[in-house]
Amino acid sequence: MEFELNAEKRNESGTPASRKDRHAGQVPGVVYGGGKKTVSIVLKHDELRHNLDNEAFYSHVLSLNIAGKTEKVILRDIQRHPSKPRILHLDLQRIKEDEKIRVFVPLHFLGEDVAPGVKLEGGTVSHLITEVEVLCLPADLPEYIEIDISTMELGAPLHLSEINMPESVEIVEFAHGEDAQDKPVVLITKKRGAASEIEPEEQVEGEGEEVEGEGEAAEGDPDASDSSEAKDKPEPSENN
Repeated sequence: MEFELNAEKRNESGTPASRKDRHAGQVPGVVYGGGKKTVSIVLKHDELRHNLDNEAFYSHVLSLNIAGKTEKVILRDIQRHPSKPRILHLDLQRIKEDEKIRVFVPLHFLGEDVAPGVKLEGGTVSHLITEVEVLCLPADLPEYIEIDISTMELGAPLHLSEINMPESVEIVEFAHGEDAQDKPVVLITKKRGAASEIEPEEQVEGEGEEVEGEGEAAEGDPDASDSSEAKDKPEPSENN
């Protein structure tokens, strides 16, 4: 699969110019790296948003066309409006065919429905990691990495070191030490609220009798979670 982006050089900079571009249906951005100077650009918003709907866009080498010239780039950062389906800014990095790049690649899990921990033990699959940062040459960059969990059992996690990676692709986190290799990626756990298996003779004597204080429940605040996406940028960029 190939992705092409058409852009124009941006002559003005600053917040007023960025607002003007966005009102005109364009997205301001920058292109940097590759031994060349940073260039400010604008792209068509709807065309860019259409590409962003495809998961592969985030882990592919992209073709960027500017004034009749094509450059190979990768997506480094994207800023979105907090409440509207609008893209505010884009960072693209030039690449060289003979230089390795670091890119986050999504994980695709196979065999979830036939895994013994799910099919035989009634467990549920928990994806603890959904993408991994890899280091490789641009030509070796995978669109995604498949993980077969069809033999996984309840309570036995699959670790980062157990992922079958192409020989030419490295997992960046392994450079942080052996502890990173033991990081769990996916786990099959018992479904929440599953009834415990208690034999009739194991039931507590006097079951059914009124117990003082029974029925009182402690009130607690429900758990809340907040998630956000953030990726390190290799070098600062213009975010206007």
